[in-house]
Amino acid sequence: MNKHIIFLLLLVFLVAVLPARGNREKESVIRVTGMVRLVGNEPFSELIIQGEDRHWYIAPEEDHHLQELQHRTVTVEGIETVFELRFANGLPAGERRTLRNIRIISIRD
Repeated sequence: MNKHIIFLLLLVFLVAVLPARGNREKESVIRVTGMVRLVGNEPFSELIIQGEDRHWYIAPEEDHHLQELQHRTVTVEGIETVFELRFANGLPAGERRTLRNIRIISIRD
């Protein structure tokens, strides 16, 4: 009986943990141009830079740099972290791109 309980607990643990192993992060320094926008609903709103073909979330510790620049086009340089999202069954669910260590290069209206 105890062997069955241990086996079931181990099985539940593996099912819960293994899908998370597929999530990976990649980092690189990039330069991004786009409009600063606020997305989401309070209290979970986030700043993004909306480029022509994708958007980048701004790391929470960095958003004070860009808070005043909403609805303006900026060029920034920073470290991009690409986090590969996966569903629980391991299939790809897209990517989340985040910028941190931001340095503002230019601001346009």
